[in-house]
Amino acid sequence: MLTTDYVPGAPNWLDLGSPDTDAAVAFYTAVFGWTFEPAGPDAGGYGFFQRDGKVVAAVGPLTEKGAASAWTVYFHTPDADSTRNAVEQGGGKVRVPPTDVFTAGRMAAFTDPTGGEFGVWQPGENAGLQTVMEPNSLCWTELHTTDAQAAKGFYRSVFSWQYEDMPMGDGMVYTVVSAAGGGKDDDTSQGGIMALPKENVRAGSASEWHPYFGVEDCDATFAAATERGATTLMPPSNAPGVGRLALLKDPAGAVFALIKGDPSMT
Repeated sequence: MLTTDYVPGAPNWLDLGSPDTDAAVAFYTAVFGWTFEPAGPDAGGYGFFQRDGKVVAAVGPLTEKGAASAWTVYFHTPDADSTRNAVEQGGGKVRVPPTDVFTAGRMAAFTDPTGGEFGVWQPGENAGLQTVMEPNSLCWTELHTTDAQAAKGFYRSVFSWQYEDMPMGDGMVYTVVSAAGGGKDDDTSQGGIMALPKENVRAGSASEWHPYFGVEDCDATFAAATERGATTLMPPSNAPGVGRLALLKDPAGAVFALIKGDPSMT
């Protein structure tokens, strides 16, 4: 399960790039009951979503040319520059080189060899998200990829992740990701990797990381999101041994998931 006791390779930050941050704030605060706190006049419109006064995610304007609205998952690193080297050696690309964010920490953004975009956060004064695994906060991360084997090899080379493959039927395999040195039995599961179905790839689907937000009522939160303009990718459905989940695009096109239950309990 996710925790705020961050170790290398664990998810420790999450932010949304949006073409209209005011609209994004209005949508997510209404759906999840979050509040919003601007980061200050020097932050370029960046700010923090909070639950009970603790940061659960962040949002800011799109800064990369041609970028589309999306959630970015960041993974803990003790050295963003070393991680950059590992990404390049593993066949990934650097989108944003390691950069100091005032005294809060150091960030970088990359693309894996299959096209999945992610970031890393090297903590300074800001260790990372202050709340996870609570209602209306991050509880899982998941990569839908065009090449699961290539993705697994890449992320293992960068973060030393541990994997457990779980057959899903019809030849599908779901890979549970754990932090380095951990495993499912140690309750360090933090996310999953899943190959996109061939028909989805033929239809134009690309590799993407998706955040899962834990909710107390998947159907009610799904309804709140769709009533405010979200698009349904998968309606609320039961996943045996996992919980009830749904997949949506927010009004600007960023993909996120809802789940009632603990996805690590497979």
